[in-house]
Amino acid sequence: MKRFFQPVQKDGSFKKPNLSSSSSPTPAVNGETKTPAVVEDEEENKSQKKEPTKLLTWNANSFLLRVKNNWPEFTKFIDDIDPDIIAIQEVRMPAAGAKGAPKNPRELKDDNNSSREEKLIITRALSGPTFRKYDVWWSLSDTKYAGTALFVKKCFPPKKVSFNLDTSVSKHEADGRVIIAEFESFRIMNTYVPNNGWKDEENAFQRRRKWDKRMKEFVLQSTDKPLIWCGDLNVSHEEIDVSHPDFFRTAKLNGYIPPNKEDCGQPGFTLSERKRFGSILKEGKLIDAYRYLHKEKDMERGFSWCGNPIGKHRGKKMRIDYHLVSEKLKDKIVKCEMHGQGIELEGFYGSDHCPVTLELAETTVDAC
Repeated sequence: MKRFFQPVQKDGSFKKPNLSSSSSPTPAVNGETKTPAVVEDEEENKSQKKEPTKLLTWNANSFLLRVKNNWPEFTKFIDDIDPDIIAIQEVRMPAAGAKGAPKNPRELKDDNNSSREEKLIITRALSGPTFRKYDVWWSLSDTKYAGTALFVKKCFPPKKVSFNLDTSVSKHEADGRVIIAEFESFRIMNTYVPNNGWKDEENAFQRRRKWDKRMKEFVLQSTDKPLIWCGDLNVSHEEIDVSHPDFFRTAKLNGYIPPNKEDCGQPGFTLSERKRFGSILKEGKLIDAYRYLHKEKDMERGFSWCGNPIGKHRGKKMRIDYHLVSEKLKDKIVKCEMHGQGIELEGFYGSDHCPVTLELAETTVDAC
């Protein structure tokens, strides 16, 4: 979610990720020393799952900053959860391509000293034992803005990966907001939905209305196989999904009041956004996995975004990060959890969003 109440933190001097563990050999077994990579491959081969069942979504609020500042604790979390798929939003790394030249949103920029150094930081981090078991797809903006990434365990290669709500075209959505991975029996879509903004102008309310219309069309047309839609969807559907409904309902920026009362309030909690979101769920036959399992408001662990610990948003929280699944998959939902809590953002790993996980029942075969 856009940090509308404070400036985005600028990239500063970096701390190189601690990758020392990746170079340490595994103790000898039967007189043979195995490298971590060999051990990981053997563990992956033991998997009996046919398709991915454990998913994690996280708005990192700059993947580069998380690598620089929060990598040890985040990688430990990934090791503990062991997701099959990791969906990241707000990567905020620029796409490859020199100034004035066409951009390649699938590749990290590396045409000057600064971008080469930043790309090296990312590639070093992803070469460690935690992430080298994954393949990664990027969808990037031209600048350090928005962007998404999708990490999929190598033993679950998708049949197809696309980057646009119109899957008949090869171009990426503007700002790299969509990655869709197709597997044998379902699709997974990772999105970073545009923030609604505060004013009725082309780059705010109108942009969000157009996005919601296109998303609804995509969901209604994608009926050949079940859909799992995850990411920062930038909307809190019901009052139970925010910590302080009255605060968010009456929020204003610089005293501005939109002419349409359904557009009033905190971006992500306006009545207009919530109605459109509800329509997508209902007509698209999608289930909100978290709310399906958690019927009551949880003031401690029931929200995925939390305001800055300093200022008027202190302790104000919203649930805007989701796993939505087609009704056909409803009976397969095992667990959906948020992994952050408290005003001090414990478990947020430096972001203003916490990771959200989904676990589905397994379909097994003889080998992965």
